[in-house]
Amino acid sequence: MAHSGSRKVIYAAIAGNLLIAASKFAAAAWTGSSAMLSEGVHSLVDTGNGLLLLHGLRRAARPPDLAHPFGYGRELYFWSFVVALLVFAVGAGVSFYEGVSHILAPRHASDLTANYVVLGVSLLFEGYTWRIALKEFRAAKGSLGYYAAVRQSKDPSVFTVLFEDTAALLGLLIAFVGITAAAYFGRPELDGVASLLIGTILALTAIVLARESKALLMGEAALPHVQAEILAAARGEPDVERVNGLTTVHLGPDQIVVALSLEFRDDRSTADIEACVERIERTLRQGRSDIASVFVKPQTSASWRARRASAAVQTAT
Repeated sequence: MAHSGSRKVIYAAIAGNLLIAASKFAAAAWTGSSAMLSEGVHSLVDTGNGLLLLHGLRRAARPPDLAHPFGYGRELYFWSFVVALLVFAVGAGVSFYEGVSHILAPRHASDLTANYVVLGVSLLFEGYTWRIALKEFRAAKGSLGYYAAVRQSKDPSVFTVLFEDTAALLGLLIAFVGITAAAYFGRPELDGVASLLIGTILALTAIVLARESKALLMGEAALPHVQAEILAAARGEPDVERVNGLTTVHLGPDQIVVALSLEFRDDRSTADIEACVERIERTLRQGRSDIASVFVKPQTSASWRARRASAAVQTAT
């Protein structure tokens, strides 16, 4: 399980968010700023989310057993989905509540200097953790664009931290503008408006994270180049007449289950076919460490096409 980069990103995020949350809550208690309180809740939620992602990584690394013969890889996807729910329910919810409360009962912040100091320190910490997350994400995405990399990524831990840190940086900017505008115009309601905007950013972030985590939790196919490697290994076998196709599913970032439909040569014996299947599995496991299980179904091309056509009809309806 190659998750050292993911753990590095999460550890950095937890340490930074914990320090930031403490400073933000202290500043909010001292000055009475609604935007600062929303930011404190945001950082506290991010700290808890990092702990949940670490828990998911640890649970996903457990080996297969009788109760879960394919392993526990999807634990990471489940906890990533829980993180998205927490960002929406707690982070965005508290921010919206604070914003509405501050607009209905506005009060001036008592000490702008304290708020600015905390925002500056928070910006340094968040910027550092964001840079680490961005570096790891760039290394993982390769030549893909950012949007395509998120959609195709099978490891939600890195892009979850990156999204949260990006939302945090935007929240700090909004908090700065809201606090400054409230003091400059003498309208403390603007501080509450900043909280609403922070809540909106968190809600949008949560929706994106939930959508990606849901897709992974339901089971996504391996990337096209991985499928091409698998098909090439099967086509290289002399006992195989035709490779009809394959079905793949990710059970975790580094766990792929492969089901191959093969048409073997008519003159091959059962022993020949068994030896061929063993060679295919051995070749795939040697070439890719993320192949968890390989299933081969001897099948004519006509049967395969009929099955695919039936699946297409069911999808359309």
